[in-house]
Amino acid sequence: MDISVVIPTYNRKETLELVLASMVSQTFSRDRFEVIVADSNSSDGTDLVVSRFQSEMGLRYLRQENRGRSGARNLGIRSAGGRIVLFTDADIIADPHLLEEHWNAHQEYGRGAVVGWEVRVQSEDELAQARQDPEARVALHPPGRKLLSWLYFLTGNASAPRNDLISVGLFDEAFQQYGWEDIELGYRLAKAGVAIRYNPLALNYHFHPQTLEERCSVAVDAGRSAVRFWRKHRDWRIRWLLGMNPFSTAFFSMFSPKGTFLRALRSRLQLASCDRGGPFLVRSLRELLIQYHYSTGVRGALRELIKEE
Repeated sequence: MDISVVIPTYNRKETLELVLASMVSQTFSRDRFEVIVADSNSSDGTDLVVSRFQSEMGLRYLRQENRGRSGARNLGIRSAGGRIVLFTDADIIADPHLLEEHWNAHQEYGRGAVVGWEVRVQSEDELAQARQDPEARVALHPPGRKLLSWLYFLTGNASAPRNDLISVGLFDEAFQQYGWEDIELGYRLAKAGVAIRYNPLALNYHFHPQTLEERCSVAVDAGRSAVRFWRKHRDWRIRWLLGMNPFSTAFFSMFSPKGTFLRALRSRLQLASCDRGGPFLVRSLRELLIQYHYSTGVRGALRELIKEE
């Protein structure tokens, strides 16, 4: 087996069905890859969705108690029969060439990890447009970039040799809140000498609409996870790059959660769409509010850390 695709899931049967359908249409030969759905004890009929695809491709359904995304991915890695493990999620729809492009990159570069282009979309119309029109896709990296920092090991579209994942200790299952568990693994891979390459031809589409309130709530969790990341490694680069530097914390400390500015900002943005569109000012204010909540999570976790130490 060349590639094992690991898809963690928890109560995402609607989008998981789209993801599995996109795996059926891969240009990579079906006898060279398997798909592992690692289910964290879903209760929405995920098992019935998976069963409909099992006769169409090499698909294995693994189920365990909910140990978070890290625990589900680790279950998939341990069970994988492929030399390369490719990570995606239950709401990320693959381009037909996704597996082929990951494999080609591994053959070209030798040992290392590969990160593809994860295109974020917020609606079915946006998904259709991004699939048909390359100009509609928002890129995180310039197309000519070859090497990436560990900061961009995002497991919505990333692959690595199974042996390297095992040798660095898999995902850290202590990361139970949202965020940074994949970047932290990327950090350990880079420290172990595993280069992280970028292949923009390895495309998939992240279809996960969120309300503003959901994004703000997730941002608080991500801030707390960032502190866990830094606490584990105590690398000053982590603290600086993940928004725990004194400039960021001092700036957001100026705002009171019940103050006039934040209340007015939230009220204004609730009237606007939460997708990537809208005027530049609206997009900027939206990101400012989300970053405030991220900083709230960071500052709260840092205060707890100081009390413990």
